[in-house]
Amino acid sequence: MPTPSMEDYIEQIHNLMESKGYARVSDIAEALLVHPSSVTKMVQKLDKDGYLNYEKYRGFILTPKGEKLGERLVYRHELLEEFLEVIGVDRDKIYEDVEGIEHHLSWNSIDRIGDLLQYFKADNERIHDLQSIIQTSEA
Repeated sequence: MPTPSMEDYIEQIHNLMESKGYARVSDIAEALLVHPSSVTKMVQKLDKDGYLNYEKYRGFILTPKGEKLGERLVYRHELLEEFLEVIGVDRDKIYEDVEGIEHHLSWNSIDRIGDLLQYFKADNERIHDLQSIIQTSEA
């Protein structure tokens, strides 16, 4: 079971691989606001645990296990962002809130949030009604 820190690295590596086609230690360090030496240590751990293949001075790639988890972590992050947006959380708070809660919810909870979002998105009137309720309660 990966730790929250491992999940952050895998998610970031996955995002970089998707956007750039590669992930460098310096890119990960910059994105996660950590020292490159910390990234190297984590990359070595992720290699040992089978989430990526790492060759010193040559780079690394996610294994199928790492890719599958990376996709799931990105899904979780995007789902939580969308959920918080639908329930009316201020846009400038969403990213920080997702970072604060994403590691503390079970996958079962994530799946139920996904079900709830599907329910609301199935009929735009539902979202409108929810947002009207939220606006009324804020007034």
